[in-house]
Amino acid sequence: MPDALDATPYDALLLLSFGGPEGPDDVVPFLENVTRGRGIPKERLKEVGQHYFLFGGVSPINDQNRALLDALRKDFAGHGLDLPVYWGNRNWAPYLTDTLREMVADGRRRILVFATSAYASYSGCRQYRENLAEALATLRAEGLELPQVDKMRHYFNHPGFLQPMIDGVLKSLADLPEDVRAGAHLAFTTHSIPNASADTSGPVEDHGDGGAYVAQHLDVARLIADAVREETGIDHPWQLVYQSRSGAPHIPWLEPDICDHLEELHGTGVPAVVMAPIGFVSDHMEVLYDLDTEAKAKAEELGLPVRRSATVGADPRFAAAIRELVLERAASERGGDVTLCALGALGPSHDLCPVGCCPARAPKPAAAGADSPYA
Repeated sequence: MPDALDATPYDALLLLSFGGPEGPDDVVPFLENVTRGRGIPKERLKEVGQHYFLFGGVSPINDQNRALLDALRKDFAGHGLDLPVYWGNRNWAPYLTDTLREMVADGRRRILVFATSAYASYSGCRQYRENLAEALATLRAEGLELPQVDKMRHYFNHPGFLQPMIDGVLKSLADLPEDVRAGAHLAFTTHSIPNASADTSGPVEDHGDGGAYVAQHLDVARLIADAVREETGIDHPWQLVYQSRSGAPHIPWLEPDICDHLEELHGTGVPAVVMAPIGFVSDHMEVLYDLDTEAKAKAEELGLPVRRSATVGADPRFAAAIRELVLERAASERGGDVTLCALGALGPSHDLCPVGCCPARAPKPAAAGADSPYA
């Protein structure tokens, strides 16, 4: 057993995720949680839920989080890091508030939060901070002692997140027919969000023209494309594209959509495409449906060979990266001189979200930031 690693002042790690239904009866209640406050009729939610019903009403995200939990606990134990790991979701069981209540009952007083979203955006960062604030408010109303909660920095450019994706793209290229492999294009995909949300993502100084959200994804795409070129000797053309749009048609969202992109590439004579979902931590429903179902159907209709590379999931290198991020933040909180690990042009992200970072659609309290009411 290696020497024990020091995570103080933290006494627990919270894996915070989106959540998903685990059976047909869960689908509509889950979607009601996701869309609460938007006044969407239940019949419309049943239509939206068809994506889930195609897969038996089960989203893979919860099992994928269980696998990541297992990988983290094994990694921590194998490296002598004595830090319990809990799991809470925004929209389905285990719910965040219930998990925080359990952590308080277990005596946890300083909690580090790892969210399954690697990039800056309202829905990928600040909304999780709002969820934390709501949960803490509930605990306070119940008369419970509140823990201090910190959120881990964005990890989009950590090598433990990047290397599994690089390997996934290389494997997908190798799986293409040899006669089209060298000419294949790389389509790096992420979740489309409203242009207005993208433009205000990240700290205020990063706002404008896609904000930190687009800049971070472009940096990751460049890093992967460069690594693929170094490994294969081939400079595959690439583009950042989007998927999973869900907003009203009159509101501008980030484009182009992956299916439109495939049509365009096919029209220009591109012989094959590798779709790399760099915006997603695991192969959850939006990857399985929007890429493996819809986009692959479009490619088949076009006669365009495509492959979809893997997300990082529970890759041991990703679990190791999370351990490194925990230890890095812990050492920083203790006042140590810490070198933050990050690749690419943007450098490491901030530990504490500043005021004005990924602003809310309507002002709401958010924990674990410079504007937190729970400092």
